[in-house]
Amino acid sequence: MDPSKANSLRLYQLWKGNNKFLCGGRFVFGPDAGSLFLTSFLIGGPAISFCIKMVVMLETNEPHFHLPVLFGAIFLIIMAFTFLLMTSGRDPGIIPRNSHPPVECDEVSTSSMEWINSKISELKLPKTKDIIVNGHIVRVKFCDTCLLYRPPRASHCSICNNCVQKFDHHCPWVGQCIGLRNYPFFICFISSSTSLCIYVFVFSWINILRQNDNVWNLLSRDVLSVVLIVYCFISVWFVGGLTVFHFYLMCTNQTTYENFRYRYDRKENPFRKGIVYNLKDVFMKKIPAPLVNFREWVSNDEELVIDGGDSFNMGSRERFDIELGGKDGGGGGGTKLPSILANLEYNTELDNDLKRKGSGIAMFDPIFLPTSPQINDVLEGKRKQ
Repeated sequence: MDPSKANSLRLYQLWKGNNKFLCGGRFVFGPDAGSLFLTSFLIGGPAISFCIKMVVMLETNEPHFHLPVLFGAIFLIIMAFTFLLMTSGRDPGIIPRNSHPPVECDEVSTSSMEWINSKISELKLPKTKDIIVNGHIVRVKFCDTCLLYRPPRASHCSICNNCVQKFDHHCPWVGQCIGLRNYPFFICFISSSTSLCIYVFVFSWINILRQNDNVWNLLSRDVLSVVLIVYCFISVWFVGGLTVFHFYLMCTNQTTYENFRYRYDRKENPFRKGIVYNLKDVFMKKIPAPLVNFREWVSNDEELVIDGGDSFNMGSRERFDIELGGKDGGGGGGTKLPSILANLEYNTELDNDLKRKGSGIAMFDPIFLPTSPQINDVLEGKRKQ
């Protein structure tokens, strides 16, 4: 091992979420990943039993019929399990958290920082924040666990203990959150599972009807086909209904979380682009790179600070300057404002103090670009309408 890494650990070994990792952090699972064994059994058990029956029936005088049916079943089984693994073992879009916001600043002016420290107790951390998305005002929430304003459509999963981009839901059957980076694979998984269910159901009936005998006599003798027919008939209502529901969500550009909370029940969905473009966003849009590199080396001696900075390849930390002197230009020396203050909004009393002292605080949010004047313009435009 590299001597510089002798006293280091991989980031996934120190991660504060509830995820489980395999292969050195290459596979990211949810805390309930054990449910994959049950899901695999519910899918693979009936499907493999059907394939075994097809192999046995190859010995009859109709191999030209049963052989293609066997290959079709095997293909659908491989598809279903491949997409299951790609859904459950993939980072769904975890957002880096601020577990211990930095408080140290370089090149700090002592007098100005003393004034800031005296006012730190008066800072008010808002729970919501209005931003503009496609000309619409969208309210985002502050996550008390990850200490960040969640981007639009993101939410915190209480099971995995992570904020996830475009959070859809936490699926117990795949043991993973469904989010921005694994939603297309989840759609392919439930679609292939539905196709496999219908496939086994149809050809189990065909196997019975192709035999020249009374149907009821065949049903009494071919118990396996009867079991497969009943099982697939029941299952298709669940997995098929789920597939239809998510097809509706894709067409309307909603997530399960948004749909259940009726987020856009009384106002226009700002993310809807039309059916064609909504479907393109799911199936033809490039999946973004993960925001967290779980295989990165992190020093074991240092206290881990997960702040979405350089360690996650999200670019250098933004600097926030306090320009003293206000409008008259006096005292032009700039000081650095801790990044934790970048997302804070001041209460009325503190804001008045800032105005009385003539200090202008230039603040920039690295995620949310719209400013208050822009939001006011949108509100003014809506009032005129």
